[in-house]
Amino acid sequence: MSDFQIEVYQNEYLPQGAAEVNAIVTVTSSGSGAQVPASTPAAEVIIVDCSGSMDHPRTKMAAAKRATAAAIDTLRDGVAFAVIAGTDIATLVYPGKLGMAEVSPRTRAEAKAAVERLYADRGTAMGEWLLLAAQVFQTRQNPLRHAILLTDGKNVHERASKLDQILGEVAGEFVCDCRGVGTDWEVRELRKISETLLGSVDIVAEPEDLEQDFRAMTTASMGKEVADVALRVWTPQGARVKFVKQVEPALADLTGRREESGPRSGDYPTGSWGAESRDYHVCVQVSPANIGDKMLAARVSLVTRGGDVLGKGQVLAIWTDDTALSTKISPEVAHYTGQAELASAIEEGIEAQRTGDVETATAKLGRAVALAHSSGHEDTAKLLAKVVDVVDPARGTVRLKRDVSAVDAMTLESRSQVTKRVGKSGGQS
Repeated sequence: MSDFQIEVYQNEYLPQGAAEVNAIVTVTSSGSGAQVPASTPAAEVIIVDCSGSMDHPRTKMAAAKRATAAAIDTLRDGVAFAVIAGTDIATLVYPGKLGMAEVSPRTRAEAKAAVERLYADRGTAMGEWLLLAAQVFQTRQNPLRHAILLTDGKNVHERASKLDQILGEVAGEFVCDCRGVGTDWEVRELRKISETLLGSVDIVAEPEDLEQDFRAMTTASMGKEVADVALRVWTPQGARVKFVKQVEPALADLTGRREESGPRSGDYPTGSWGAESRDYHVCVQVSPANIGDKMLAARVSLVTRGGDVLGKGQVLAIWTDDTALSTKISPEVAHYTGQAELASAIEEGIEAQRTGDVETATAKLGRAVALAHSSGHEDTAKLLAKVVDVVDPARGTVRLKRDVSAVDAMTLESRSQVTKRVGKSGGQS
């Protein structure tokens, strides 16, 4: 069973009149220290886009089949699993009727044979795929529920409002990692799905890379041990939570996902955990107090759906007239605020470039280059260099490249919210 630790990083000193407290909350799970026990109840659904575009070129469909087979082989024996084919409807490919099979040599062979018979036809309605996945998961009591969704196109046969409605219905039912193969899909569409379902989104530019990516996602899924974990934030009378955001390993705003859990207490979903560490930015609005006053601005704890407390931390506020104390910026808070600005600059720059607004695109992507340079985000800097010619990285002086490949632009956009952890300056648990 995983052990959890919570550490809080902040500058608790506030100047007179200040009413906002910021803290970075680091949650670390040790994992079981060994391979996840085979008895850990997990369930996996693999959703494969089988729309007509998957046949252009034909290597996409063939690669998707190989990747699905690799994922099935990576599942440990005893795990419940199913495969769904997605077009403008959703079809359960394996098992043959609504439900899930348990992984064994026999069911692996049967499932891979069923996947091999898949063919590309019809349209795309991703909400229907997710709805069937939720129905399949509901046939089992397994708490650890993970899905992989693969597509190569846009959700053209379903209204955006319908997808939003379905996402509202299935949120909290399972975690879903989304992958787009090629360059004809829409990053914002898959990001909406992955963020709602607490998963990830990424591009797989070349079909032959799908197999490795599916195997990696399934391996990570098999490493989860604790399901339905929430970050619970309690605030005192007169204080309120302004926002809660995951800031590492990727940006995700959890503020709107709050569920009330008691007087002045709310839960923010974090999904399933294995051996890993994540950072959250908690911002609390408080009533300004007198110089010298000290208060508990928030109590942060990690809880299971059953109410078990896995770890605790405190966010403090002390009002002072010592400017040397109150003006000191927590490096952790400053770092992740910069990471959020970096992601925003990239997204706005790519959108401006897409619409032909050269001036805005140059300014935004130039700002992104400067932020990536100052924060040591080398991976993002390399991706930016494929979209702009960098003249001065420190100042953010850039020129837009004349011919930017769709792969380079989409890779930058899809990975814009991946963050880089800052070295910790010390905190209290």
